[in-house]
Amino acid sequence: MQITIIGSGYVGLVTGTCLAELGNDVVCLDMAADKIRSLNSGVVPIYEPGLDDLVVRNRKQGRLQFTTDTALAIEHGDVIFIAVGTPPQEDGSADLSYALSAASDIGRWMRTDKVVVNKSTVPVGTAERVHHAISIELSKRGIDLEGTNSSEGNTRLRCAVVSNPEFLKEGAAVEDFMRPDRIVLGVSNDALGQWALSQMRHLYAPFNRHHERTLVMSQRAAEMTKYAANAMLATRISFMNELANLSERLNVDIESVRQGMGSDPRIGYGFLYAGAGYGGSCFPKDVKALHRTGIEQGVAMQILSAVEHVNQRQKHRLLDKVIAQFGGDLRGHTFGIWGLAFKPETDDMREAPSRTVINGLLRAGARVQVHDPVAMETGQLALQEDLMDVPELWGQLSFHDDLMDAADGADALLILTEWKSYRSPNFQQLKSRLKNALIFDGRNLFDPQQMEQACFSYHGIGRVSRPTTPTTYPSASMATTD
Repeated sequence: MQITIIGSGYVGLVTGTCLAELGNDVVCLDMAADKIRSLNSGVVPIYEPGLDDLVVRNRKQGRLQFTTDTALAIEHGDVIFIAVGTPPQEDGSADLSYALSAASDIGRWMRTDKVVVNKSTVPVGTAERVHHAISIELSKRGIDLEGTNSSEGNTRLRCAVVSNPEFLKEGAAVEDFMRPDRIVLGVSNDALGQWALSQMRHLYAPFNRHHERTLVMSQRAAEMTKYAANAMLATRISFMNELANLSERLNVDIESVRQGMGSDPRIGYGFLYAGAGYGGSCFPKDVKALHRTGIEQGVAMQILSAVEHVNQRQKHRLLDKVIAQFGGDLRGHTFGIWGLAFKPETDDMREAPSRTVINGLLRAGARVQVHDPVAMETGQLALQEDLMDVPELWGQLSFHDDLMDAADGADALLILTEWKSYRSPNFQQLKSRLKNALIFDGRNLFDPQQMEQACFSYHGIGRVSRPTTPTTYPSASMATTD
């Protein structure tokens, strides 16, 4: 099929490249000329495992093109995906200006029937707004949309809007796209919607050969599904973080609690890990947007409000532990940081807990030594932005290509991203490089008892030492009775 992707950021680039890999003829459009030049030279501007090879292969085979030419891109696609950013505004609501601008461009340049697919995460009701924006531009050209009131003698075109939210995990996006657990399609309940549905079923047929993965619903239900899914996952994380904080007070190991909870099939293990809080491009933004939608509709979203509050507080949890150990004035102290990205297998720094922790350490007077296997460049850009009001603090921050160098001479090591390369370090070497054998683990990578045996002072999130052998109780024959 002829596919156009508007927006060549994270979602758009993964979507377009994977659809090209399936044999479709894909054109990706973006207004950022530098990004398009980079992609056309074979350089992928984001880190996502497996994506580079797919981009290079499909460009070489002629199935994937990148352009800044709006007219060419819109003419190309029978199916046009809108995959632009919807960043949060000051009140928490999603900024739809990019999505609606893309819709206007479609109406301005389309000459043939189109299926327009909302891939961006958008508030409920956006499909109708996109359809309206397309209709307005067409009407300026004397063209009517099929299914709308038409003027006598005007040209008529079909243009249906489908809500098709993405469910891609950063760090596993290619695998998630090529092996989806579900494909949500929101269509209108009319002949136009059924026509669009048939086009989308044809496009996604390769994913349904083993079993049917498509869920068909209304456009509004599809839009709500995306927000609901992310809000639920964020809720699980914040809930576990609250339990972890309470467990510390009660001398309870949250890892034991997690295993006990997760073994219940009604709960499961996913997203039950306590830590330094969630970040990234999705959970923070989507929780805020859904909460804001509730306010606009007069519905108090109390749980979402608590989820957001807990997460913001949790990002300070590791910093609070450091201050409790060293005091509020950290001048003269140096701290090593392992991990910048908000999660492993990505270089994404958006809402990363590391930004909160590093900012707090620097502003308290500390020196900070940082390592991340992938996110060094994006991390430097993000931290420069965070320190714009105090540029003199930049001199207290250093970046190291070797993780042991980041720990060298540090009063303590802080772990903020659960990269695999951090899971089994040479602890003897680490101890020799640190000034103090002290670790604040914001991702609970290590077992407290093993760290104690290795002579480290270890502070996780809700972690306490557990016995390595079962407790022995008296046998029934030895038990006393009243």
